[in-house]
Amino acid sequence: MLVNITYVLDTNILLDLFVFHDPHMQGLYAAVSSKTIKVIASQKTVNELADVISRPVFSLSAKEQNTILSEWKNLVHMIDDKNLLIAPLTCKDEDDQIFIDLAYSFRPSVLISKDNEVLKLRKQAAKEMIQIQSSYVLF
Repeated sequence: MLVNITYVLDTNILLDLFVFHDPHMQGLYAAVSSKTIKVIASQKTVNELADVISRPVFSLSAKEQNTILSEWKNLVHMIDDKNLLIAPLTCKDEDDQIFIDLAYSFRPSVLISKDNEVLKLRKQAAKEMIQIQSSYVLF
């Protein structure tokens, strides 16, 4: 395991992993499932995932949704939302602020997201020891 770097995965990345089974994300899935990398989540980020995968556009049954949520929670280190710091970076998309706060609280960190509002914060985040990237790259 890469001890000093913590990873945070935005909901759009989790959709690629668990709903779309994107072949480009196989390396990330392997790293997460083998615990080669330390990935953290909080209940608010799990709630965000639950909300998104419950939308009719994904056509997932309640059982499929529960399976995804259970698998995700078993793969990550769950962090209590009360222990998060407020990042000095503000995302215009309020739903994504929790991922930035999570990455900020456990620096050095890598936040993987495809959200444009998150990606716009790359330079600012780098100054705070947060690397924001749109795909998984092992250091």
